Amino acid sequence: MNASQLQPAQTQPTAAGQTLYGGVTNRRVTVRDLAAAKQRGERWAMLTAYDALTGGVFDEAGIPVLLVGDSAGNCHLGYETTVPVTMDQMVMLSAAVVRGTKRALIVGDMPFGSYQESPAQALHNAARFLKEAGVGAVKLEGGERSARSIELLVEAGIPVMAHIGLTPQSVNAFGGYPVQGRGDEAAHQLLRDAKAVQQAGAFSVVLEAVPAELAAQVTDQLAIPTVGIGAGAGCDAQVLVWTDMAGMTAGRVPKFVKQYANLRAVLGDAAREYAAEVAGGTFPAPEHTFK
Repeated sequence: MNASQLQPAQTQPTAAGQTLYGGVTNRRVTVRDLAAAKQRGERWAMLTAYDALTGGVFDEAGIPVLLVGDSAGNCHLGYETTVPVTMDQMVMLSAAVVRGTKRALIVGDMPFGSYQESPAQALHNAARFLKEAGVGAVKLEGGERSARSIELLVEAGIPVMAHIGLTPQSVNAFGGYPVQGRGDEAAHQLLRDAKAVQQAGAFSVVLEAVPAELAAQVTDQLAIPTVGIGAGAGCDAQVLVWTDMAGMTAGRVPKFVKQYANLRAVLGDAAREYAAEVAGGTFPAPEHTFK
């Protein structure tokens, strides 16, 4: 099946006929569409994308939100963590995804060092995402500590997706990637963080590596959509890194990942078959040759 044959996932239509899957097709999905989905209880999927071609495939498949994540550092740029990723790299990747898509809301992930210094720094770099890449929103990590930056961006007209729980940019402080929110004190802090980003104006919040029961509690207490990754089925939406989801990632993947394909094996087999035909002199064949 090629990309042009892919059809958007279907859900039961609402009275207005405007579901995220199979509903809005003549314009970009907006943060207002996500708020409406929360109100009617519609769940939705988000994937990462880092280039025009892959973004286009997911757009045609009906994925309503694409995150140009700083996870590109791990799965495309060869870094061990997301920390080395730069604003210039993120703007370039985000612009490519925007160019390759027509419908999905594109969210640019603000990399480490692009917003932690001050709200003014956050505004400057978030504006770059909108002006230079053309994204519809940005994402940044942190709860209460990032609330003022979120507030300033929203006041300036920049939609913000927040990210709490396990925040990968803090890998050096965490000493790894542990589950967050375990224990009464940690759970209370997560709830405070969630309410702080909502109060600051975030249109949604990612909950990463959080116990399912706590994530469901946060979801129930917030008016904005929650996006889970390793946070159970009680969230309003789910996100996965596409290379994990499609089986491109080598070695072990996190517990919360389900692999829906094995593209690494498919590409490897194709490359070996190509190399064998070149070595054996059977490619290019007459039908691949100009006369």
